[in-house]
Amino acid sequence: MLKLLKFRILLVLLILIPYNVLAQTSEEFIKTVTQQASSILMQNISKEQKSQELIELAKTNVDIRAIGLYTLGKHKKNLSENQLKEFEELFYEYFLKTFSSRLSEYSDPKINVISQRIINEKYTIVSSILVAEEKRPEIEIDWRVYTKNPDKLVIRDLIIGGLSLARMQREEFGSVIQSSDGDINILFNNLREFNNK
Repeated sequence: MLKLLKFRILLVLLILIPYNVLAQTSEEFIKTVTQQASSILMQNISKEQKSQELIELAKTNVDIRAIGLYTLGKHKKNLSENQLKEFEELFYEYFLKTFSSRLSEYSDPKINVISQRIINEKYTIVSSILVAEEKRPEIEIDWRVYTKNPDKLVIRDLIIGGLSLARMQREEFGSVIQSSDGDINILFNNLREFNNK
Protein backbone atom coordinates (compact mmCIF):
# COMPACT_ATOMS: atom_id res chain seq x y z
CA MET A 1 0.00 0.00 0.00
CA LEU A 2 2.84 2.37 0.93
CA LYS A 3 4.64 1.57 -2.34
CA LEU A 4 1.50 2.36 -4.31
CA LEU A 5 1.14 5.69 -2.49
CA LYS A 6 4.78 6.60 -3.23
CA PHE A 7 4.26 5.71 -6.87
CA ARG A 8 1.18 7.94 -7.11
CA ILE A 9 3.00 10.87 -5.48
CA LEU A 10 5.89 10.43 -7.91
CA LEU A 11 3.46 10.31 -10.84
CA VAL A 12 1.80 13.56 -9.73
CA LEU A 13 5.19 15.26 -9.36
CA LEU A 14 6.24 14.15 -12.83
CA ILE A 15 3.08 15.66 -14.27
CA LEU A 16 3.45 18.93 -12.34
CA ILE A 17 7.16 19.51 -12.96
CA PRO A 18 7.81 21.29 -16.31
CA TYR A 19 9.19 18.92 -18.94
CA ASN A 20 12.42 20.86 -19.53
CA VAL A 21 13.30 20.73 -15.81
CA LEU A 22 13.46 16.94 -16.05
CA ALA A 23 15.76 17.08 -19.05
CA GLN A 24 19.50 17.67 -18.75
CA THR A 25 20.49 21.35 -18.77
CA SER A 26 22.87 22.64 -21.43
CA GLU A 27 25.45 23.34 -18.74
CA GLU A 28 25.30 19.75 -17.47
CA PHE A 29 25.47 18.48 -21.05
CA ILE A 30 28.69 20.40 -21.79
CA LYS A 31 30.21 19.32 -18.47
CA THR A 32 29.52 15.69 -19.38
CA VAL A 33 30.95 16.04 -22.90
CA THR A 34 34.13 17.81 -21.73
CA GLN A 35 34.66 15.25 -18.95
CA GLN A 36 34.30 12.41 -21.45
CA ALA A 37 36.78 14.08 -23.82
CA SER A 38 39.24 14.62 -20.98
CA SER A 39 38.94 10.96 -19.91
CA ILE A 40 39.70 9.82 -23.47
CA LEU A 41 42.75 12.08 -23.74
CA MET A 42 44.15 10.92 -20.39
CA GLN A 43 44.10 7.25 -21.41
CA ASN A 44 47.39 5.50 -22.04
CA ILE A 45 46.50 4.55 -25.62
CA SER A 46 47.79 5.51 -29.06
CA LYS A 47 46.91 8.81 -30.73
CA GLU A 48 44.95 6.86 -33.38
CA GLN A 49 42.85 5.13 -30.70
CA LYS A 50 42.21 8.46 -28.99
CA SER A 51 41.15 9.96 -32.32
CA GLN A 52 38.69 7.14 -32.90
CA GLU A 53 37.13 7.51 -29.47
CA LEU A 54 36.87 11.30 -29.93
CA ILE A 55 35.17 10.74 -33.28
CA GLU A 56 32.54 8.57 -31.61
CA LEU A 57 32.04 11.27 -28.97
CA ALA A 58 31.53 13.91 -31.69
CA LYS A 59 29.11 11.73 -33.67
CA THR A 60 26.88 11.50 -30.61
CA ASN A 61 27.06 15.08 -29.36
CA VAL A 62 27.67 17.38 -32.34
CA ASP A 63 25.11 18.28 -35.01
CA ILE A 64 27.58 17.85 -37.87
CA ARG A 65 24.94 17.96 -40.62
CA ALA A 66 23.52 21.30 -39.43
CA ILE A 67 27.01 22.80 -39.12
CA GLY A 68 27.83 21.64 -42.64
CA LEU A 69 24.69 23.18 -44.13
CA TYR A 70 25.43 26.44 -42.29
CA THR A 71 28.97 26.56 -43.72
CA LEU A 72 27.55 26.45 -47.26
CA GLY A 73 25.67 29.71 -46.70
CA LYS A 74 23.88 31.11 -49.75
CA HIS A 75 25.51 28.50 -52.00
CA LYS A 76 23.30 25.77 -50.52
CA LYS A 77 20.29 26.84 -52.61
CA ASN A 78 22.26 26.34 -55.86
CA LEU A 79 23.01 22.68 -55.20
CA SER A 80 21.10 19.75 -56.63
CA GLU A 81 19.90 17.03 -54.28
CA ASN A 82 22.81 14.79 -55.30
CA GLN A 83 25.36 17.58 -54.79
CA LEU A 84 23.93 18.36 -51.36
CA LYS A 85 24.15 14.71 -50.36
CA GLU A 86 27.74 14.53 -51.61
CA PHE A 87 28.67 17.68 -49.68
CA GLU A 88 27.12 16.32 -46.47
CA GLU A 89 29.17 13.12 -46.78
CA LEU A 90 32.40 15.01 -47.52
CA PHE A 91 31.84 17.54 -44.74
CA TYR A 92 30.98 14.82 -42.21
CA GLU A 93 34.31 13.08 -42.80
CA TYR A 94 36.17 16.42 -42.97
CA PHE A 95 34.70 17.62 -39.67
CA LEU A 96 35.46 14.41 -37.78
CA LYS A 97 39.01 14.25 -39.08
CA THR A 98 39.69 17.91 -38.21
CA PHE A 99 38.04 17.65 -34.80
CA SER A 100 39.83 14.49 -33.70
CA SER A 101 43.28 15.51 -34.98
CA ARG A 102 43.16 18.90 -33.23
CA LEU A 103 41.88 17.59 -29.92
CA SER A 104 44.11 14.54 -29.75
CA GLU A 105 47.13 16.87 -29.42
CA TYR A 106 46.04 17.65 -25.86
CA SER A 107 47.04 15.28 -23.07
CA ASP A 108 44.68 16.56 -20.37
CA PRO A 109 42.63 19.66 -21.24
CA LYS A 110 40.96 21.05 -18.14
CA ILE A 111 37.75 22.86 -19.02
CA ASN A 112 35.78 24.62 -16.33
CA VAL A 113 32.14 25.17 -17.25
CA ILE A 114 31.03 28.49 -15.74
CA SER A 115 27.49 29.36 -16.75
CA GLN A 116 24.73 29.10 -19.33
CA ARG A 117 22.68 31.79 -21.05
CA ILE A 118 19.40 30.88 -22.73
CA ILE A 119 19.11 32.73 -26.05
CA ASN A 120 15.70 31.39 -27.03
CA GLU A 121 13.79 28.08 -27.00
CA LYS A 122 16.22 26.63 -29.54
CA TYR A 123 19.63 27.84 -28.37
CA THR A 124 21.63 28.18 -25.17
CA ILE A 125 25.20 29.47 -24.87
CA VAL A 126 27.35 27.66 -22.31
CA SER A 127 30.45 29.57 -21.19
CA SER A 128 33.63 27.78 -20.16
CA ILE A 129 37.35 28.29 -19.65
CA LEU A 130 40.15 26.11 -21.00
CA VAL A 131 42.53 26.33 -18.05
CA ALA A 132 45.96 27.80 -18.78
CA GLU A 133 49.03 25.58 -18.91
CA GLU A 134 52.73 26.37 -19.06
CA LYS A 135 52.72 26.57 -22.88
CA ARG A 136 49.13 27.75 -23.37
CA PRO A 137 47.21 30.76 -22.03
CA GLU A 138 43.71 30.57 -20.60
CA ILE A 139 41.12 30.42 -23.40
CA GLU A 140 37.45 31.35 -23.23
CA ILE A 141 35.19 28.85 -25.02
CA ASP A 142 31.46 29.31 -25.57
CA TRP A 143 29.39 26.33 -26.72
CA ARG A 144 26.29 26.94 -28.83
CA VAL A 145 23.87 24.19 -27.79
CA TYR A 146 20.76 23.38 -29.83
CA THR A 147 17.99 22.72 -27.33
CA LYS A 148 14.83 22.22 -29.41
CA ASN A 149 14.68 18.60 -28.25
CA PRO A 150 15.50 18.65 -24.49
CA ASP A 151 16.16 14.89 -24.60
CA LYS A 152 18.77 15.24 -27.34
CA LEU A 153 20.95 18.30 -26.85
CA VAL A 154 23.62 18.81 -29.51
CA ILE A 155 26.50 21.22 -30.09
CA ARG A 156 26.19 23.47 -33.16
CA ASP A 157 29.15 25.79 -32.74
CA LEU A 158 32.19 26.68 -30.66
CA ILE A 159 33.07 30.31 -30.08
CA ILE A 160 36.73 30.52 -29.08
CA GLY A 161 37.98 33.89 -27.90
CA GLY A 162 34.93 35.51 -29.50
CA LEU A 163 35.40 33.81 -32.89
CA SER A 164 32.75 31.40 -34.17
CA LEU A 165 34.38 28.31 -35.71
CA ALA A 166 31.28 27.63 -37.83
CA ARG A 167 31.30 31.19 -39.19
CA MET A 168 35.03 31.03 -39.93
CA GLN A 169 34.48 27.76 -41.82
CA ARG A 170 31.61 29.34 -43.74
CA GLU A 171 33.83 32.28 -44.76
CA GLU A 172 36.62 29.91 -45.80
CA PHE A 173 34.28 27.78 -47.94
CA GLY A 174 32.67 30.91 -49.42
CA SER A 175 36.10 32.23 -50.39
CA VAL A 176 37.02 28.94 -52.12
CA ILE A 177 33.75 28.95 -54.11
CA GLN A 178 34.04 32.64 -55.00
CA SER A 179 37.64 32.33 -56.18
CA SER A 180 36.62 29.43 -58.44
CA ASP A 181 33.84 31.47 -60.13
CA GLY A 182 31.10 29.73 -58.19
CA ASP A 183 32.21 26.19 -59.08
CA ILE A 184 31.20 24.11 -56.04
CA ASN A 185 33.19 21.16 -57.38
CA ILE A 186 36.44 22.92 -56.45
CA LEU A 187 35.33 22.92 -52.82
CA PHE A 188 34.33 19.26 -53.13
CA ASN A 189 37.76 18.44 -54.56
CA ASN A 190 39.50 20.28 -51.71
CA LEU A 191 37.47 18.40 -49.10
CA ARG A 192 38.07 15.09 -50.86
CA GLU A 193 41.81 15.76 -51.00
CA PHE A 194 41.91 16.62 -47.28
CA ASN A 195 39.90 13.54 -46.33
CA ASN A 196 42.21 11.24 -48.31
CA LYS A 197 45.42 12.47 -46.68
